[in-house]
Amino acid sequence: MKKYIYILLCGLVLTSCGQYKSLYSDYERPDTLGIPQELFRDTASADGVLAADTTNFGNMPWRDVFTDPRLQVLIERALAENSNMRKADINIRQAEQGLKVARLAYFPTVALSPQGTITSYDFGKATQAYNIPVQASWQADIFGTLRNAKKQSEMTLYQTRAAKQATQTAIICAVANMYYTLEMLDEQLATTRATAEIWNKNVEAMDAMWQAGWTNAAALSQTKANRLSILTNIPTLENSIRQTENQLCALLHETPHSIERGTLAEAVLPENLSVGVPVQLLSNRPDVRAAELQMAYAYYGVLGARGAFYPKLTISGSAGWTNNVGMIVNPAKILASAVGQLTQPIFAQGKLKANLELARLQQEAAQVNFEQALLDAGNEVNTALSNYQTARLRTEGQEQLAQELEKAVETTEFIFRTDNTVSYLETLSAQQSLLQAKLNIISSRFDRIQAAIALYQALGGGSMEPEETTENEK
Repeated sequence: MKKYIYILLCGLVLTSCGQYKSLYSDYERPDTLGIPQELFRDTASADGVLAADTTNFGNMPWRDVFTDPRLQVLIERALAENSNMRKADINIRQAEQGLKVARLAYFPTVALSPQGTITSYDFGKATQAYNIPVQASWQADIFGTLRNAKKQSEMTLYQTRAAKQATQTAIICAVANMYYTLEMLDEQLATTRATAEIWNKNVEAMDAMWQAGWTNAAALSQTKANRLSILTNIPTLENSIRQTENQLCALLHETPHSIERGTLAEAVLPENLSVGVPVQLLSNRPDVRAAELQMAYAYYGVLGARGAFYPKLTISGSAGWTNNVGMIVNPAKILASAVGQLTQPIFAQGKLKANLELARLQQEAAQVNFEQALLDAGNEVNTALSNYQTARLRTEGQEQLAQELEKAVETTEFIFRTDNTVSYLETLSAQQSLLQAKLNIISSRFDRIQAAIALYQALGGGSMEPEETTENEK
């Protein structure tokens, strides 16, 4: 009988050894991804954008991108105090504790379980017995069950770190957007107020001309209406500034207050926006990296489900003092025992097979999600690049238009003063066109800055300082 048991165990171990290496394999990105390398369109032909440079815009530290000292102070305050950043830190600490638990599973379980009894037969003299054992149990990780569970905990920790980076990038870009929005609104408000002063003078001039009989009441009323139209924009802009300041203060985790800032004309962002190699680059994005970490998590889940089919070796033992040996009560003696147990699943109601199939489906779903994350990221980069180039070209065209309109205003005013061939209404019309052109320039400059910020976020910019790693993580 012993011979047959020995042969059965040897055959079982030899069969299992063929799968031992694969159960301890490390995750590698699969070659079956349905994603082309050409995720970006027309980048090589985009003026000011380099298509293949691994030192790309998204890899730049945020301090090198946003160089305004006032903006840097705001970003630092937001990163230190923002509620979402603090919750991300809590999530990381929770994942670190989960990884710690998974690592401690390699160590034996030790417990002290003293026990005492009092026994009396037929109401006779009671006898006292006691056991004071120290019990230990240790599972040998022969087929990677504990190792793959630890790997899954590591992937969870890395995902929480990626989530923190995504939060940080979003906060950096949100603060920058609001800061430049305030500068844009300041420019619009200053331009509108300056134009309102001009129209005040125009109303005075038109009123004098009407009293002198050089123009009619309709022209005077139209001039007053234009002035009122401009004046009504001022409180709207002031309210927009106040609301934007309040929103920025909320990001800073502060009560509403005025925000110190510069001017839009002083805003400087990198001109050459290199976007790098698509798949390599977009892997820097925290959401894409989190999606791939989910693939790795599912990969180790498959290994763990596969390892459940193989034997588990548990070694347990106890040592302690007792005065009870069978039915005999003696002075205390040392009692020690050790047991080795090998458990091989034979029939588990199909649970092991179903768990393996479930793990494989989860791995397949994780790959689909990763592919979609790459496509979505590539689409965001394409959109940001297109918006940046459009805003750049529109700004250049509107600056040229404004130059021509300034000449037109100067010409019409000169002709009006020296000749009767140009009416004052034509002068007012030229001034109105110049005002709109200046406002359009401000809007286009802001759109260009906003597109650059969106591109920086789409490329996964705003990376944190490298996290400290332990020897096991290395």
